[in-house]
Amino acid sequence: MKRLQAFKYELRPDGQQQRLMRRFAGSCRFVFNKALALQKARYEQGEKKLNFAGLCKQITEWRNTPETVWLAEAPVHPLQQTLKDLERAYTNFFAKRAEFPRFKKKGRSDSFRYPDPKQIKLDQANNRLFLPKLGWVRYRNSREVLGTVKNVTVSQSGGKWYVSIQTEREVEAPIPKGDAIGIDLGVARFAAFDRPLPAFEGEDHLKPLNSFKKYRDRLHKAQRALSRKTKFSNNWKKAKARIQRIHAQIGNARRDYLHKATTTISQNHAMVTYST
Repeated sequence: MKRLQAFKYELRPDGQQQRLMRRFAGSCRFVFNKALALQKARYEQGEKKLNFAGLCKQITEWRNTPETVWLAEAPVHPLQQTLKDLERAYTNFFAKRAEFPRFKKKGRSDSFRYPDPKQIKLDQANNRLFLPKLGWVRYRNSREVLGTVKNVTVSQSGGKWYVSIQTEREVEAPIPKGDAIGIDLGVARFAAFDRPLPAFEGEDHLKPLNSFKKYRDRLHKAQRALSRKTKFSNNWKKAKARIQRIHAQIGNARRDYLHKATTTISQNHAMVTYST
């Protein structure tokens, strides 16, 4: 069977590459918001919304318009992928799976995606990755990338840049092992099992991870420091970045705890039933 898997790493770009990545992410955000505004305007005028091909033609016009000629500095494929994201958001809305698409804000989910594997070069031996209009970018190679590269997504979180490499490879179909288990999710107990489990040292429940408590004092101190800074000054931006890094550490601890727990449960039990 074929398996699609993503491998995520922290990037180590130089100053010029960081500036380019911010520009590319900003260009994708601009295209998304401009396309969304165009679709809403057409709807208000009683016109049919443009499909993906029609929006791609708009990108060509925007890249050649004097007011937005700076869009030509960004690679065109990530801009087109932004339009695909908008098209998917519309599809989910009309299928009642999500709310109506909203305009993107700077600093929230800044990312861009390279969909063509022919333009991507992965050099794992030297811990570097080649991306169009960015060149060779170094990354923290924490594990081997398995399979054939399909696409690459560059994103920013907590003041750091990350790369997610999606690959495809053939694997053997997994064979379920173990018996069934019942789980009850709660607050005082993160997860209660229907019986003690050897995989969790004979415990019949998992305690919640209060990662916020560990970083609470550091967060309060950083927030007080931010309140004393002049808004939008350089020191204010540094203090705000420090707060973002603390929040990122809190979120990473939670995700790590959840991932390890679910992995242990799935590897030791063939069926999982739960109640909320």
